[in-house]
Amino acid sequence: MSKYYPPIFEEEQFHCIYCGVYAKQKGNVLTFGYHSSRPSPISFCVCEHCKKISYWYDRKMIVPSDSPVQPPHPDMPEEIISEYNEARAIFGRSPRASAALLRLAVQKLVAILGEEGKNINKDIQSLVSKGLPLQVQQALDFCRVVGNNAVHPGEINLNDSPDIAQHLFNMINYIVEDRITRPKQIEQLFQSLPEGAKEAIANRDSKKT
Repeated sequence: MSKYYPPIFEEEQFHCIYCGVYAKQKGNVLTFGYHSSRPSPISFCVCEHCKKISYWYDRKMIVPSDSPVQPPHPDMPEEIISEYNEARAIFGRSPRASAALLRLAVQKLVAILGEEGKNINKDIQSLVSKGLPLQVQQALDFCRVVGNNAVHPGEINLNDSPDIAQHLFNMINYIVEDRITRPKQIEQLFQSLPEGAKEAIANRDSKKT
């Protein structure tokens, strides 16, 4: 999955919230009155690819209402897409509520990966014992700790630090890429080998050492 550049105020290029293309954006600040030069807190931005306009207030996108965060990975399981997209929809209004939904998505995701899905901490420990790569373990623990702070007051104030909550979307997509997409791609490549080669591999591995 290619890197996603979310819409950021006054950035010259980012992924358009409408067309999803990484394109140049032309921004303009509205003034108080037609003949006034005094800038208002409202501005608009035109995507040079699709020509659609987004509107911003006080440096935050308000139209469209979809939050400028990474969309779900193409291979994201159907079981968690609804929580992911709901978290995207409310991120701009409540990063904390968004993080709480993503915590639920992660809990469902570890169940899809073969764990019980009841205790995230124990599920991560179980995955580690089965050879989970360090980076994926750290991504899961990041989601677990930040998500727990959304549900129970802790050391992280997500409404004051929305960028921390925003990273949850990136982490979940990273986990899907590593645990679901890459194994699927490798399996597809292996199955594309000639039948004779696959039979030889199976015979090799069936021999007792």
